[in-house]
Amino acid sequence: MSKNSPFPADFLNRAGLNRQHVFSLDKLPTAVMATLGDTAGYRQLILLGHGGRRLWECVTASGIGGEHPIDDYCVQTVGRWFAESLPGRRHTLLYPGEAAIGLQQLGKLAGWHQPSPFMVGIDAEWGSWFAYRAIVLADTDFVPSRPVERQSPCLTCSSQPCLAACPADALSGDQFSLARCAGYRLEPASACAHGCLSRQACPVGRIHRYEEAQIKHSYSRSLAMLRQYF
Repeated sequence: MSKNSPFPADFLNRAGLNRQHVFSLDKLPTAVMATLGDTAGYRQLILLGHGGRRLWECVTASGIGGEHPIDDYCVQTVGRWFAESLPGRRHTLLYPGEAAIGLQQLGKLAGWHQPSPFMVGIDAEWGSWFAYRAIVLADTDFVPSRPVERQSPCLTCSSQPCLAACPADALSGDQFSLARCAGYRLEPASACAHGCLSRQACPVGRIHRYEEAQIKHSYSRSLAMLRQYF
């Protein structure tokens, strides 16, 4: 691999991991570096994500089942990507995993993340229909990515349909109320048990909205965590 080689994105794009950002380790903030563990021998941190429905289509087509099919698929895909596109290059997969890495912090550094009233990161192109899927330490020499420069779509949203759509009134006032949100989601007949109505009311990136099966899968997991926590 030559110095500052272009990022080989085709394999990842086809596999549904269609958002990629390459960080040089020596340019990352100290606070981020402290979460990465042993970085000796590595040069770069690669953030992989997805936007839209393609990833779920790939996961479904793969036949992977179990409790965490998206994570398991992404782990397998990253392994195949290095084996087929980057043979001989060392890498360590940090996420999915046990490392306590701030995904949204990396998203902000990449320019992917803007805050939204419903507490899910939002992007002017993808809306809230994107997610962080893998973080990899690698001894690669890719051209570092430039942060995406897009203004938050919430700043110019005058109608704010997400606020009116929340049946728990969790978005009113100056601060999101986790207690009201969680309390309503845990009600027996909650309309938000398997999907956030405020998120679905947001018009930004609506064409990229996840399939109902993916929405239900993701929110079923978060609902189980709420039940355990509360």
